[in-house]
Amino acid sequence: MSEKRLFNVLFLCTGNSCRSILAEAYLNHAAGDRFKAYSAGSRPKGRVHPRALETLRLAGIAVEGLSSKSWEAFEGPGAPEIDFVITTCDNAANEVCPIWPGHPVSAHWPFPDPDAFEGSETETKAHFLDVFRQIRTRIDIFTSLPLASLGRTGVKERLDEIGKTAPAPSL
Repeated sequence: MSEKRLFNVLFLCTGNSCRSILAEAYLNHAAGDRFKAYSAGSRPKGRVHPRALETLRLAGIAVEGLSSKSWEAFEGPGAPEIDFVITTCDNAANEVCPIWPGHPVSAHWPFPDPDAFEGSETETKAHFLDVFRQIRTRIDIFTSLPLASLGRTGVKERLDEIGKTAPAPSL
């Protein structure tokens, strides 16, 4: 894996309305010079969760162009060649994914579903921020990896380790 090119990363979640959207936006914001992030879902909700958009805005991250879409958008001719596929929820990890051209490195990084959280307005906002913090932490570790020196097998092992890392508690 050459460090000199832009890597395409596809974040998958079932609904593509919260976790995968947060990951797409953050990776593009934090490392858009080295990575191009996309997101999709197996059964997209067709809308980005308003709280996900609010969370991104609070972090100073652009939300223009974010949309909930099917993973079918990344299967056919003209679709970007994906280097990494990262599932962000248990449902998407357990589903039969399409065969991606180029055989991307895949990993599973589970995060709690912010859309399923039940609590007060303040608790819900805090939960979204906490999930976003977890996503940022894993992406920051990923973007610091020396991809060229690890090779494909080493990168796969590190991505799997990142997904098993327990998030630090909220302060």
